[in-house]
Amino acid sequence: MSTGEAVQHVFIIGAKSIGQYGGYETFVDKLTEYHKDVSGIKYHIACKANGYGCMDESKLSGISNVVTDKNEEVKEFSYHNAHVFKIHCPDVGPASAIYYDLAALSYSIHYCEEHQILHPIFYVLACRIGVFVGYYKKQIELLGGVLYVNPDGHEWKRAKWSAPVKRYWKLSEKLMVKHADLLICDSINIENYIQTEYKQYKPNTTYIAYGSDTKASVMKDDDPVFVNWLDDKGLKTGEYYLVVGRFVPENNYGVMIREFMKSSSDKNLAIITNVNNKFLSELEDKYHFSKDSRIKFVGTVYNCELLKKIRENAYCYFHGHSVGGTNPSLLEALGSTDLNLLFDVGFNRECAEDGAFYWTKEDGNLSALINKADNLSEKDIYELSHKARKRIQDYYSWKFISDRYENLFLNSAQKTEEIVSSVRTA
Repeated sequence: MSTGEAVQHVFIIGAKSIGQYGGYETFVDKLTEYHKDVSGIKYHIACKANGYGCMDESKLSGISNVVTDKNEEVKEFSYHNAHVFKIHCPDVGPASAIYYDLAALSYSIHYCEEHQILHPIFYVLACRIGVFVGYYKKQIELLGGVLYVNPDGHEWKRAKWSAPVKRYWKLSEKLMVKHADLLICDSINIENYIQTEYKQYKPNTTYIAYGSDTKASVMKDDDPVFVNWLDDKGLKTGEYYLVVGRFVPENNYGVMIREFMKSSSDKNLAIITNVNNKFLSELEDKYHFSKDSRIKFVGTVYNCELLKKIRENAYCYFHGHSVGGTNPSLLEALGSTDLNLLFDVGFNRECAEDGAFYWTKEDGNLSALINKADNLSEKDIYELSHKARKRIQDYYSWKFISDRYENLFLNSAQKTEEIVSSVRTA
């Protein structure tokens, strides 16, 4: 299908909002931004109307075609030429995410029926609804549509889940793979895992990474917002190691804190995260890190330009994520921070290659690397920084990623095998 023919409708399901929450939310924002003038694609983006991470359209600029319900609450609008619709979700705990995906998919199917949209693409982000997806797949096929899935990372490995929940996530992943027409993996390691773990289904997969950029923060070094943040946290430019991420065990906070305490560094360790008091108490009981004045939990930062400025002025960035595919915070660090020390796992090596140093959980491994990092020459740091930024520019820029998706979606009428081939050779 070419841009001169009928418009390809793409329904994206799974992001909580646009541009204001996390990885998927930034993805749909950037994808629609870069494709807003692509006449051959019409996006329909599901967002949450309520609950944690819900859509707040007042934070977006340039929305139009606002439609409200009888209570004058916004239920849909246009943004970047995309049709955005909001789904209300009951508060049913962890099951809310499953309800949300199912409700958004059901809405999308009915929307196609009502507007006589043929051959739509339903792109589901993450594998939460596998137990139910067979029922919806039949409806998708009646529309002549296809089901694309982004399998994300290994949700079933996350420490926060109980054993029964982990079994559900693994089963859900299996069934999503079984019913998907195409799995779009944001990591080569995830693609290899899908092909190996579920080879009985002969899954059709392709690799399109998550995106990032290397643009400098618009803030100046003497911007009062940045300077006041440093002063408030007791930090100095270039004199702190930095961690940014969810405060969960699989991100190896325990290892990073333990090893920093063992190091001889005279710099601080600034940890930007949403603190979980239970996990924090567990770490304190185990390592007594509060006695080390270098270790500072500095809260969360939702100002994107400030966060970028904090990254740029860190001496070094720690990345301890051990579960998942291409991680947005890692890409942002590689594009902003000169020196990066990453947990040695395939996902992280795939992104940074030789643009970073790697550490393990072995006692003393990271502390030795910290001591080494403290004594690197400016030349050594510059060479690592240059390699890291080149990785982002060449393989992870939003322009590069959006071009891959444009090629994929505009060729959706072809056989999946041809789609995969066209993406890989683009």
